[in-house]
Amino acid sequence: MRKLFLLAICFSIALPAFALEVGDQAPAFSLAASDGKTYSLEDYRGKQAVVVAWYPKAFTKGCTIECKSLAENGHLIREYDAAYFMASTDEVEDNKKFADEQKADFPLLSDPTGEVAEAYDVKMPVLNMAKRVTFYIGKDGKILKIDRDIKPASSAQDMAATLGELGVARKE
Repeated sequence: MRKLFLLAICFSIALPAFALEVGDQAPAFSLAASDGKTYSLEDYRGKQAVVVAWYPKAFTKGCTIECKSLAENGHLIREYDAAYFMASTDEVEDNKKFADEQKADFPLLSDPTGEVAEAYDVKMPVLNMAKRVTFYIGKDGKILKIDRDIKPASSAQDMAATLGELGVARKE
């Protein structure tokens, strides 16, 4: 009986208390961005879908490839009525330098405390870094899709295709 109790304790520690799922209300956020503005999820409610692409660390190989894909092919995403962001636990200054270096024409959100990353269940244990996960959020603030299978080189094309599959309206 004692072994069973210890096993249950281990599982409860290892598993997150809650995991976000499609249909859940997306956690609210208000984060500073690389363009000097602050963006809040609430600002888009009833107006636009939102895509938040979490990434681990500015200036690393995979993150650079993903940012470059979004910078060079963002026109594909902008065909849809959606705001899109990359987000990390990097400091705003680091994300600004990273955005400038990659010629990103979209905001990179900074969550240096990791609180929002934790709310989205993407914060890596022990490290204050996010996992590479993309959230698609509807106009109603509910999660439409959680993509954990990110291919950095084709991120923009994949995001645009997913927005289409989810039925997000095209801009006119």
